[in-house]
Amino acid sequence: MANIVIYDGTANFVAGKSTPFGFYDDDLEFQKDAPKVAEYCAKKLGFPMMDVELQSGSFFAAFEEAVTTYGTEVYQQQVAESFANLQGGFQGEAVNTTLIRPSLQNMVRISKQYGMEAGVGGETTLHTGMLPISESVQEYDLQEWASSQGVTSRIEVRKVFYEAPPAIQRYFDPYAGTGTGIQSLMDAFDFGSYSPGVNFLLMPASFDILKTQAIEFNDQIRRSAYSFEIHNNKLRLFPIPSASGSLKIDYYIENEKRFVDDGLNISSSAEIGGGIEGSGGSYYSNSNGNLITNISNVPTNNPIYSQINSIGRQWIFKYASTLAKEMLAYVRGKYQTVPVPGAEATLNQADLLADVRAEKEAYVTELREVLNTASINGQLENQAANTKYLNDALGGVPMTIYIG
Repeated sequence: MANIVIYDGTANFVAGKSTPFGFYDDDLEFQKDAPKVAEYCAKKLGFPMMDVELQSGSFFAAFEEAVTTYGTEVYQQQVAESFANLQGGFQGEAVNTTLIRPSLQNMVRISKQYGMEAGVGGETTLHTGMLPISESVQEYDLQEWASSQGVTSRIEVRKVFYEAPPAIQRYFDPYAGTGTGIQSLMDAFDFGSYSPGVNFLLMPASFDILKTQAIEFNDQIRRSAYSFEIHNNKLRLFPIPSASGSLKIDYYIENEKRFVDDGLNISSSAEIGGGIEGSGGSYYSNSNGNLITNISNVPTNNPIYSQINSIGRQWIFKYASTLAKEMLAYVRGKYQTVPVPGAEATLNQADLLADVRAEKEAYVTELREVLNTASINGQLENQAANTKYLNDALGGVPMTIYIG
């Protein structure tokens, strides 16, 4: 069996050489703690009473990995909790060195999209045109009409308007009693010849507005001049037009529709792509790679070890010792037995690996529980529980009785 290097109790940390990646080698606090962590891990493994088949570099690597794992757990929870405030923003400074402020940008982005579909907002131009209709012609090809207007792509019709007679004309119709009641009632007061003017003098302006709206709404419900249906941009009118005229049409041009962002200067940060087939529009592409589109491209850095408090460092030390135990288990697994005078000794790889699995799971679970408690949801739940306990306690306090 080849000679196995045994830890001799010395651990000299050299920045730039002692760890695999050197993430924290320039941190003076990390440099100072590295030899102490090596000594701690070795003693947890039985040194000096037992041989430990590791080198000081193994302990330094475990220390580096433990710090990185700690940062990963902390920042992963932070990013997941705040992702709604980050998605669609620029990849600027790392989120683990800045304070993430709650924002509504994701909600605003969704609202703009709904607003465009509902015709009450958004950032896509709603075009308007006049469609000539002919007597006795029921169907019209809107795509053909759009082509005649210079539109080269498909259109999406949102509204079709029929130009009905203004309600104000019937409001002042003397045969309708100015739209407010009975003509004979006005004649009884000798106001018949002054019906329009009398209505203005005797009624507030709000009454005029409400009455006009009532006439228009009544027309929509009971005597709509036209109805229509659209299939594949083919417009069919009901009833068949009895005279020539025109219809006003509101429509979107499909290749102008896009899933808008939230007021960012997109022209300087991303390109507007040609659209995804079948989407009916265009997405903001992230060809420059500087928009946050998913959790994997949220900018984060490794933790700054010197800024980790004693609570975090205690977790790191324990986790590093578990990682060192895992390394030792794999080393001992290479040689199942070692020769001793007169016999062979079986190494304890299986026991070490079982301990490692249990310890790693326990440490990570403990850290995640602390992070969940410190999260926004965890704080709100604790506050709600404290409020409930306080109310229950106050409910048991008898009210003071005052005797006059």
